[in-house]
Amino acid sequence: MNEEERDIVEFTDEDGNTLLLEVLDSFFYNGEEFAVLGDVDDACDCEACEGHDGEDDEHNLYIMKIETSTDEEGEEVEEFIPVEDELMEALIEIVQTRFFEEDDDEDDDDEEAADECSDAD
Repeated sequence: MNEEERDIVEFTDEDGNTLLLEVLDSFFYNGEEFAVLGDVDDACDCEACEGHDGEDDEHNLYIMKIETSTDEEGEEVEEFIPVEDELMEALIEIVQTRFFEEDDDEDDDDEEAADECSDAD
């Protein structure tokens, strides 16, 4: 995926360190929008990367609430807000389900493609 297609957000932590995160997914829960963000790894594009299978790589994921507002120039601005602790457990469950289903769908597609190739022989 090239840089133009990626949704990269810059954050500053309490110590003044810059943290770049990529928006991996977004979803609605109880009428509010949330985003799943992950560390940006410019050195690795797992689809094209050689030397690892991607399964043992650890990635930090963050869930944040998205609040949309309009700035002085009339542009829509998204603000990422940390999620309240009481809500986090339910959101983690949703994210795990969404990512697990996506992984299952990709595995099913890979198996179907392999079956088609072996049927062609």
